[in-house]
Amino acid sequence: IAMAAAKAGINSGRYQSWAAEQINYLLGDNHENGGCYSFQIGYGSKFPQHPHHRAASSTGGHELTGGLVGGPDNAGGHYEDSQGNYVTNEVAIDYNSGFHGALAGINALSSVPSTNNKCPCH
Repeated sequence: IAMAAAKAGINSGRYQSWAAEQINYLLGDNHENGGCYSFQIGYGSKFPQHPHHRAASSTGGHELTGGLVGGPDNAGGHYEDSQGNYVTNEVAIDYNSGFHGALAGINALSSVPSTNNKCPCH
């Protein structure tokens, strides 16, 4: 939504930067598991290993490279990398579609907006 508003000329710079900061958080600009923890499976050196997903939980489970897990809960930011925790570790279409839509929106920009992210791993 922020990228659509920015494209419509509503606080463009501010909303583009905000969207980029959210993506950076999901991809590792956070303090989870000592920092630099990506909530996208397969991205970076630290990412979810036990997503709550049928294909990943079967014997000889499939790695869901590119899938985004739910991430920290709303009650204090707790995250648990557990197949049994569908709240924080499910790979679902609703937030994966928004995530990939935001990535496409940022990719369509002529330059990546400046952010306040300070992750040492990027």
